[in-house]
Amino acid sequence: MRLGHSPDPDDAFMFYALAEGLVPTGGFRFEHLLRDIETLNRWAFEGRLEITALSVHAYAHVADRYRLLPHGASMGDRYGPIVVAREAIEPGELPERRVAIPGTLTSAFLELQLAVGRIESPLVVPFDRILDVVAAGEADAGLVIHEGQLTYARQGLVPVIDLGEWWHGLTGGLPLPLGANAVRRDLGEETMSRLSGLLRESVAYGLAHRPEALAHAARYGRGLDDALADRFVGMYVNDRTLDYGEDGRAAVAELLRRAADAGLMERAAPVDFIPG
Repeated sequence: MRLGHSPDPDDAFMFYALAEGLVPTGGFRFEHLLRDIETLNRWAFEGRLEITALSVHAYAHVADRYRLLPHGASMGDRYGPIVVAREAIEPGELPERRVAIPGTLTSAFLELQLAVGRIESPLVVPFDRILDVVAAGEADAGLVIHEGQLTYARQGLVPVIDLGEWWHGLTGGLPLPLGANAVRRDLGEETMSRLSGLLRESVAYGLAHRPEALAHAARYGRGLDDALADRFVGMYVNDRTLDYGEDGRAAVAELLRRAADAGLMERAAPVDFIPG
């Protein structure tokens, strides 16, 4: 089974047990393919991988091909992707500015447009270059995901809008949907269910063996010391990663409904989770 995920600390933490052979695999063999999230989103359109991390935004476009796992989610609780700039900018100015983003299919970009309006000509760059691009003046602002949310001030950048806080206020406290894990539908119900159980065991193992899993995840933390790596992983790998919960599932449906109502996607895709 080809398993795609991002080369960042939270995904590495989730899949630590599988990568190191620490949980029984029930006869499955896994090939781990580490790519940035926008690449994984594009691959999902092709159905290239049996199991993949992808943005909730991208899921809406591939729901006929993939089914959501009930675990492995990355969700923000009054925190999330941040837009940063070299100097203060009002959020409402962003549609008229040059904004660097990590991909047009990322949940962060969808949420940013819900917050400030459509951004017609974003500058798409790899997620780990956004801070440098903004600091160098190649963009007026940048949409920061992953560990850059904690390190942007080191480069003299200032926050413009925190999408986690924005979403919390907009929805009356729902968590912010960002990343998800999904399994390809053509594997069949039995195989999808077995894989779901195995992947949940991997997340649970990491949470139960946090120091070891953090040491593994630290290999993928760009510019993070141990304390920041611990903080970042804790933001996105926690009890909600084991199961979305009712509010997490509601948040996914709410995001896709609002995006469709705003004309940012053709329709709100059905939110279809594997049971368990």
